[in-house]
Amino acid sequence: MEWYYKRTSWLGLDGEEKQLIYKLVNFRMKEGKKTRVRAIFHETLHKLARTDRDAIKLISEALENVKPICEVAKVRIVGNIYDVPRVVARDKQQNLVVHWILDAAKKRRTKYSSRLEECLSAKIMDAYRKRGIARKKREVLYALASTNRSYAHFRWW
Repeated sequence: MEWYYKRTSWLGLDGEEKQLIYKLVNFRMKEGKKTRVRAIFHETLHKLARTDRDAIKLISEALENVKPICEVAKVRIVGNIYDVPRVVARDKQQNLVVHWILDAAKKRRTKYSSRLEECLSAKIMDAYRKRGIARKKREVLYALASTNRSYAHFRWW
């Protein structure tokens, strides 16, 4: 199984897609059990391959649909704390979206007590269709940044 992961992870992928796959695997890894997480990711790819699209491209587009562009940071000015909107760096965008997708899959797993592969593929398909918990987190973050845009002049970094 590991040879399949190595072969498919390098064929026809650009640097950003490779980085997203590595982050999906490494963020889920617990106690150094990377082979177990790779097996889960492999099964997720098989579930997503049942659609008409390429599974890796589908994952990439799904994560692109959920990626946040802006966030809020707490800034203290003369004793008051303001939520100041700011632009998110590309690496942090990827980290946030991977964490949101994995957390949503974990919540679905505890709620419905099904396998992680099924939950992860369902959450990736939800993100591809622009719905689900991860997309809702992004919309809440955008709403918060929009309501606090009057404090944008406090952003000096």
